[in-house]
Amino acid sequence: MSTIINFKPKAVSKKLIEALSVRSRDVMTKRYGLGKSAEPMTLDAIGKTYGITRERVRQIENHALAVIRKSKQYNDEKAAFDEIEKVIHSLGGIVVEQDLLDYISKDSSIQSHINFILVVGHPFTKIKEDDDFKHRWFIDSILSEKVHNALKKLYSTLKDDDLLSEPDIIKAFLEQIEDVSEKFKNEEIAKRWLSLSKKIGRNPLGEWGKSESSSISTKGMRDYAYLIIRKHGSPIHFREVAKVITEVFKIKAHVATCHNELIKDPRFVLVGRGLYALTEWGYMSGVVKDVIKKIIEKNGPLAKAEVVEKVMKERYVKENTIIINLQNPKYFKKNKEGKYEVVGK
Repeated sequence: MSTIINFKPKAVSKKLIEALSVRSRDVMTKRYGLGKSAEPMTLDAIGKTYGITRERVRQIENHALAVIRKSKQYNDEKAAFDEIEKVIHSLGGIVVEQDLLDYISKDSSIQSHINFILVVGHPFTKIKEDDDFKHRWFIDSILSEKVHNALKKLYSTLKDDDLLSEPDIIKAFLEQIEDVSEKFKNEEIAKRWLSLSKKIGRNPLGEWGKSESSSISTKGMRDYAYLIIRKHGSPIHFREVAKVITEVFKIKAHVATCHNELIKDPRFVLVGRGLYALTEWGYMSGVVKDVIKKIIEKNGPLAKAEVVEKVMKERYVKENTIIINLQNPKYFKKNKEGKYEVVGK
């Protein structure tokens, strides 16, 4: 029994369908999973049971709902409708269907009965999922429209690669909400409203952005590694990356597999022995020789100390490694001033 509500959903739905004929009662029981099975049957499946078309089943269902709403039983159960209405208000006035059902009870059987009560109840309106939003229930159509519009505006402000912390996405979202009661402007309700959107999502690290982004809808080792390194904020060894992926994403990340994926993806750059950084941080790609070449080409001839200083900002390597590469006559040479140039330039 749920502690969120005081009534018994199964008892209420049983009472409501008493207003129906035997066949209509059976159709509604099958259609909404009110019997031994909590799994709702499709119109086609019910139609085959009776040897009638799915459209005829739909007509029976619609007529049954109308009969219930006009019945004495419906009026007798007003307290149950009032309780659910209060729950929806407490969750922000508009809420994802599954979130609402889970909030009231985790029992799938009870959820089927709650769903039936929602469908029957006049105060409640459901909008089916579309390209932008999930299945949701609401009471106040004006509030619903404001929340929908705010979510669309928020999405339009996000860049494809944006990753916002939870406080930042909530702040940005609430700035888009116009003329709603202050009682709704809190963190929990804002997160519930954000969850309505199919285009805005949150990754396992609690960062928010566009759902289509690989940093939100993570699909494999490379995406996991990107989030881990980005969160770390500085170069990190691939062994540590694999370890953190296992801890955070609860999947087994093999060290060798992780290393191979980092090598293949241009989002990562090797900056030391096993140390990887993000390319977006500005690190030059390539081995030490390549980095030296790019630095000299960018800055012009440089003294040994200058080359070492600049390479050390790009790579976590020993100074002697830089000098050995710099002294390779195949790639670098000294000019008359004793500064190093790229061979062939």
